[in-house]
Amino acid sequence: MINTTVLTGRLTRDVELRYTQKGDTNGTFTLAVDRRFKNANGDREADFVNCVIWRKSAENLANFVGKGSLIGVEGRLQTRNYENKQGQRVFVTEVVVENFTLLDTRADSSNRTGYQNNQSSPFSGGDQIDVSEEELPF
Repeated sequence: MINTTVLTGRLTRDVELRYTQKGDTNGTFTLAVDRRFKNANGDREADFVNCVIWRKSAENLANFVGKGSLIGVEGRLQTRNYENKQGQRVFVTEVVVENFTLLDTRADSSNRTGYQNNQSSPFSGGDQIDVSEEELPF
């Protein structure tokens, strides 16, 4: 059986860290992932995917990203359920993140987190290229 999920999107909020009774760290966040197509009004819609990450990876992610950061995640889909305080069964589907990649430049990240960066970005100063969606091979 194969259960692999790869997503690229922006964090809708800062990573929320929690600790289990055993002392393990887990972080939860929501990733806004743009759909590849536009709706009838010509606007792009997004899916908001709940994610969970564990242990040292959770701490690292929380330290290096914030709301609006562009990241890539690799993991697996997981479903679970529980009974809420009203006695109703609640079903949850989320991505359990096994690897992540930071996709913002340091300058982009510093604008959101207040991190002071004295290095210039290797992506700045280049010529912009205009490419329409019809010209893309995928």
